[in-house]
Amino acid sequence: MKKSNLVVLCILLCALSSQLHAQTWKSLFDGKTLNGWKQLAGKADYKAEDGTIVGATVMNSGNSFLVTEKEYGDFVLELDAKIESTLSNSGIQTRSHFNTNGHTGKVYGRQVEIDPSERAWSGGIYDEARRDWLYPLDLNPQAKTAFKVGEYNHIKIECIGREMKTWINNIPVAYVIDTVDKTGFIGLQVHAVTTKEQEGKKVYFKNIKIQTTNLKSTPFPANIYVVNNVSNYLSNYEKQHGWNLLFDGKSSTGWISAKGTAFPAKGWQIGNGTLMVLASEGKEAQNGGDIVTTKQFGAFDLSFEFKLTPGANSGVKYFVTLADKTEGSSIGLEYQVLDDELHPDAKLGLNGDRTLASLYDLFPSTKPKRFIHPIGQWNTGRVVVYPDNRVEHYLNGVKVLEYTRGSKTFNDAVAISKYKIWPNFGLAKQGHLLFQDHGNQVTYRSIKIKELK
Repeated sequence: MKKSNLVVLCILLCALSSQLHAQTWKSLFDGKTLNGWKQLAGKADYKAEDGTIVGATVMNSGNSFLVTEKEYGDFVLELDAKIESTLSNSGIQTRSHFNTNGHTGKVYGRQVEIDPSERAWSGGIYDEARRDWLYPLDLNPQAKTAFKVGEYNHIKIECIGREMKTWINNIPVAYVIDTVDKTGFIGLQVHAVTTKEQEGKKVYFKNIKIQTTNLKSTPFPANIYVVNNVSNYLSNYEKQHGWNLLFDGKSSTGWISAKGTAFPAKGWQIGNGTLMVLASEGKEAQNGGDIVTTKQFGAFDLSFEFKLTPGANSGVKYFVTLADKTEGSSIGLEYQVLDDELHPDAKLGLNGDRTLASLYDLFPSTKPKRFIHPIGQWNTGRVVVYPDNRVEHYLNGVKVLEYTRGSKTFNDAVAISKYKIWPNFGLAKQGHLLFQDHGNQVTYRSIKIKELK
C-alpha cells in the first residue's frame, strides 16, 4: 500500500472512531436552556447560564432537584461540578423516583454525594429519603481529598446491572452492589438550608453527558471495600481480591461448636439464607452454645450483617484460642452486638465500653445515632485487623473505634477489665472467629473475610 493511501486510511479510521464515540455519548444539557429537565420537591433557583446549570439555595425550602424527564437504566454518566462554599451540600441522583411508594412529595434514590464540608464524603453514595448512607467515605478514606471546593471537579458514575461505581477527578471512590432501582431519573440536587449564611450559595454543573449503549465496566483497583447488598454473595471483584464467604447461606460448613467437634444440634437455626441463634431466656452459652470457625485467622478484614430482636445480646469474637476453660462463653476480643436501649449490659462497664460495636469491656465505640439501624433491621458490622496489630471497628460503614493490640493503652485497659486474669489476653498471633450464643435471638448473614498480608 502506498504511503499516501495509508495516511488516508488512518484519517478515515480516526474519523469513524470519533463518530462512533459521539454516537454512544449523548449530552443531557444543551448549554442554553433547561429543556429535558424539570424541577421537583424544593424551591431552589435553577438557571442555565453560560453553558452551565446553576442552582442556588433559598430559605424555607426542602431539598430541591432538577431531574431528567427521561428515565435511565444502565448508564455511564460524566459531568463537571463545582460548589462554592463549605456551607453548602449537593449531590447527583441516579435511578431515582418521586412521589411514589409512600414517599409523598419526596425524591428518593441513590445519590452521589457532593460534600465540601470537613467530613469530605464527596463521591460517597447516599440513599436519599430512604436508607440513608450506603457508602460513607470512612470505607475509602484515601479518596476524601479527591474533591476540590471552589473548582470544577470531574465526576464519573457507572450504573451497570446491580453495580454502581463512582470517581472524582479520576480517583476511584465508592463501589456498591445493590438490589433496588433498575431504572429511574437522574437529578441535580440543591440541598435545603436553615441559616441566612447559607442562603444564595451556588452549585454549578456542566458538560453533562451520558452513555447507555456499548457499556463496559471500568475496573477498580485492588483493596477498595465493596458494600454488597446481595446476601451471601461475592462479586467477581471481591473474589479476585481475596474475599471469601464464611457462611454459604445454606449450611454450617466451616463452623463447629466452641466446645465440641460438630455444629450444635440445637440452639442455632439455618434457613432463608441466615444463621440464627435462638432465644433461651438470655442464658450465656447454655443452649446451643457459641460457634467458631474451623479455620484460624491472623490479620483480616471481616464483614457481617446482623439483626437484633428487642433486648438482645450477642457478640462476634476474634483471636479466640479456645485455650481458656470457662463455663460460659469462650474468651476473645469481642465486637459487641447489643440492643443498647433495652439490654442492661449497655449501662455496665466503663464509659459505654459494653455498647453496640464496642470492644467489649475495653474500649467504647463512638457512633452517630443515624448510623444505628433500628431493632429488627439489618446492620453491618466490620472488624479490620492489620498486620501491625492496628484494629478498627465499623458500624454501617462508619469507623466507630480503633486501637492497637499490645499497645500501652490496650494493656492498661485489659488490666482493669474482666480479662485481667488471662495472661496475654488478646495478643495471640491467630485465632478462631466466634459468634456468641447469649440466649437471645440474633440473626446473621453475609459473613465474609479477606486475609491481609
